[in-house]
Amino acid sequence: MASLQELTERVKSGVGHESGLGKSVKFDLKGEGFIHIDGGTVSNDDKPADLTITISKADLKAMGKRELNPMTAVMRGRMRLSDMGLAMSLQPQVQALFSKMVTEHG
Repeated sequence: MASLQELTERVKSGVGHESGLGKSVKFDLKGEGFIHIDGGTVSNDDKPADLTITISKADLKAMGKRELNPMTAVMRGRMRLSDMGLAMSLQPQVQALFSKMVTEHG
């Protein structure tokens, strides 16, 4: 499993100069750290965001590989969303971020 720093670097390279989200998003990795995305800025800061996604690194990896369906993850309590409506509207962009966070070696 990739380290927090490796995941953060993958997100930074995937986001580039602008995330395209239009909102700030924070991944709370259940005690293993945070990844905060605001525009083109990616950090490990635990600061407020428009949408907080709470998920384990293992489930994040499964979702990035499309082995775990986001709705199934929410319904089974494996992923929590601070704002379901916002999460639904950002679903394609967030799925793309999940995919960028995992690689064959992750």
